[in-house]
Amino acid sequence: MSHVTRKISRRNMLRAAGATAGAVGAGIGTAAPAAAAGAPFAHPGLLHTRADLDRMTAKVKAGAQPHTAGFARLAANPHAQSGWRPRPSAVVHRGAGTPQNYAALYKDIHAAYQNALRWHITGERAHADTAVAVLNAWSGTLTQVAGSADRFLAAGLYGYQFANAAELVRDHEDFEAERFRRMLLDVFHPLSESFLAHHNNAVVSNYWTNWDLCNMACVLAIGIHCDDRAKVDRAVEYFKHGEGLGSIGNAIPVVHDDGLGEWLEAGRDQGHALLGVGLMGTICEMAWNQGIDLYGYDDSRFLKGAQYVAKWAMGEKVPFTASTRRKGAIGGWSGSETVTEAAPVNPEMTRPIWAMIANHYTRRRGLPASYLTRIAAKSAPEGGGGNYGPDSGGYDQLGFGTLAFTRDRSAKATGAGSDPRPRTGTTASPSPSAAGDDLAATGSDGLLGWTAATGVTALAGGLLLLRRRTR
Repeated sequence: MSHVTRKISRRNMLRAAGATAGAVGAGIGTAAPAAAAGAPFAHPGLLHTRADLDRMTAKVKAGAQPHTAGFARLAANPHAQSGWRPRPSAVVHRGAGTPQNYAALYKDIHAAYQNALRWHITGERAHADTAVAVLNAWSGTLTQVAGSADRFLAAGLYGYQFANAAELVRDHEDFEAERFRRMLLDVFHPLSESFLAHHNNAVVSNYWTNWDLCNMACVLAIGIHCDDRAKVDRAVEYFKHGEGLGSIGNAIPVVHDDGLGEWLEAGRDQGHALLGVGLMGTICEMAWNQGIDLYGYDDSRFLKGAQYVAKWAMGEKVPFTASTRRKGAIGGWSGSETVTEAAPVNPEMTRPIWAMIANHYTRRRGLPASYLTRIAAKSAPEGGGGNYGPDSGGYDQLGFGTLAFTRDRSAKATGAGSDPRPRTGTTASPSPSAAGDDLAATGSDGLLGWTAATGVTALAGGLLLLRRRTR
């Protein structure tokens, strides 16, 4: 049972009870077909597949826009230069009260990723060699991620990013692949799994949405990179049904009458809400590339949440439902926090998160999503680590989405009948409807009808309390 309490209207209570039969459209996000049990994972298969890398190369070679503008941002980034030299440490500390040295880690990860991506596009061997040298240096040195509770953020964020960088050079003859896998499995995964299981011995809602999401991303990315099906299944199951605030029903606890899905951390602040949307998109993209459709899960709930955050982040008014979050340590101090309105925003604040999400829904699926389209255009061309300030927040996403994710509209999206979904992968999510992707979107923003993912559990003091249904 979620420890976040929500107030809703009588109209939404009736909808949750099914009183508005026919208002709910069939799910647009039919799951990608699962491969046979035990089928191998697709590689490269985290944020970028072989088809993605080939598309980037062809578009840049042809001088196509906006790909060339996106590549220009990559090529100009200081981390993308073949002269980069790593600075590995045996123990990385993150968190107040510790000798923090984690900046060297995230900068080196971004250098490895950017050089690897640049190599795939240009074929310049020096960039591959640099990426491999950085990854080998860390896998031969790092033994521990330590610090305050922030060590879980470090494990989650840098674990998923490390796996993505390694995925791009996994077949390079000089890459110490097995040693790197051992580092992911022994240093990063245990912290992320511990957080998802125990939440640092705090009540499950003590940590906001992005804490769960970065650790889910880490478990998923490591599972795929290391061909560990159990870890992939663990991350997917937590995304769908986890008790923490990062599972999709808790991160997006209310879908409003206008079809927008309220993002829980919109009541906290803009920066963390953008981080959360970016992380959820990262999880969905990595899963998609293995044949698992989380983008479309629960009647494309993530689309509704991303649209909500995009509209709000551009300074437009969005609905908001008051909520109270329990916090504290198990068996120790405890308390609660109530938020009653969406936090103020700076419309100029951005993160490199929008191109990936907008391109999935509008180009792969052919769905109108006006807020995503607008904010992606406003944010283009997206950069990466080093383009969004010197602090750690500027390195939370790998970025370069304009280059990496701008795609032509799929045949399925234009009605030609081919299916844009991947055919390789692992366990697929259950299909919400046989209609699947062929169902036309409705509403001004291309969102389907409201789908109840919650259950009404109590009526007290004239206010209806909405709690996420546990499964």
